[in-house]
Amino acid sequence: MLKKYWYLFAVSMLPIVELRGGVPIGVGMGFPFWQVYLVCVLGNLLPVPFLLLFGQRLLVWLADWPYVGSFFQRIINKADKAAHSFGKYEFIGLWGFVAIPFPGTGAWTGSVAATFLRMPFPRALLAITLGVLTSGLIMGVASYGILEAIGIFL
Repeated sequence: MLKKYWYLFAVSMLPIVELRGGVPIGVGMGFPFWQVYLVCVLGNLLPVPFLLLFGQRLLVWLADWPYVGSFFQRIINKADKAAHSFGKYEFIGLWGFVAIPFPGTGAWTGSVAATFLRMPFPRALLAITLGVLTSGLIMGVASYGILEAIGIFL
């Protein structure tokens, strides 16, 4: 039983898949919503602090490389300009971006966006955490609701 929870946790940590894949898998395994939600949210959030802490350092480090440095420096410059235009909406924007369960959105991409926008760590972590919590609820309602609807017709 514990092995299945670890599997769910690991799936939710993966980029692209994240908890958008973990929740339906947990539902398919027959776990109750609160267990699936807790395991998938924790798995999805585990990489976020590391991505936020080291993403900025990696970007600045790559900007110093001989052949690709100018490319990364342009990214940094564009992100700095974009950060000024987002201003007070960056928190809500990041929260919404992570919360919407579409392909290409989620905690990993949100962490990259926060790094590019140079959001302060606590602010970015809170926005991404709220987004993951919201996305988990949306996926839970969608997954459990769809399976219940299918069960009615069988």
